[in-house]
Amino acid sequence: QVQLVESGGGLVQAGGSLRLSCAASGIIFKINAMAWYRQAPGKQRELVAQSTSGGITNYADSVKGRFTISRDNAKNTVYLQMNSLKPEDTAVYYCNIFPMDYWGKGILVTVSS
Repeated sequence: QVQLVESGGGLVQAGGSLRLSCAASGIIFKINAMAWYRQAPGKQRELVAQSTSGGITNYADSVKGRFTISRDNAKNTVYLQMNSLKPEDTAVYYCNIFPMDYWGKGILVTVSS
């Protein structure tokens, strides 16, 4: 019954911002680590950001200083704030219960140059 539902994607110009949300159900959210992955055309899926249940975060080098992962345990929701977006950030972004094999369906982020 585990479900992860992403929202907040779309089209944005380079330098702009988006905030992705992932609403989780079917898990005890507050004890799980969460993560955001992304997959660009022709590339492997990569880990973008991770948040432990204790709030410790980890980021890919390519997004450090621009992206922020956060969570609201009361709402069972994890967020990815994306600032200073670049065309190379264009990808389908996936919410994940880290490190398990539970995934959202993915949401497209397109950054125009």
